[in-house]
Amino acid sequence: MTDFARNRKALHDFTIEETYEAGISLTGPEVKSIRQGRANLKESYARVRGGEVFLIGAHISPYKNATNVEQLPTRERKLLLHRKEIDRLAGKSQEQGKTLVPLRFYSKNGNIKLEIAVASRKKQYDKRREIARKTAEREMERAVKERLRR
Repeated sequence: MTDFARNRKALHDFTIEETYEAGISLTGPEVKSIRQGRANLKESYARVRGGEVFLIGAHISPYKNATNVEQLPTRERKLLLHRKEIDRLAGKSQEQGKTLVPLRFYSKNGNIKLEIAVASRKKQYDKRREIARKTAEREMERAVKERLRR
């Protein structure tokens, strides 16, 4: 599996509760553009509407060598999921404070997949606590490495 684009900001801003693998309805030039790593998930989200799930706000840059195809970089794209998964996501996204966040584009068996997650937004103090914890872990690892060198 090869990652083409990741949403690092989502991992910083949200607490991930459940993840799902979804296919995505793309045009040929969009597939080629994603494979070149020209996709951005930073400000995107997913929404359940009319029994279907859509990816909104993802930016896929137009493929340069495409001919006669109008490419809209931020158009809504339909996500391909099983009915049970869609119903579950619809229920989860209706809960207070929950949202559907795309995490990454990746390749699986030659197909481009999107990993989406049910997430809740972190509070500012949670973010600070997480940064402090990571810093402390990093410092402990450095101290252990330094100790082993001596």
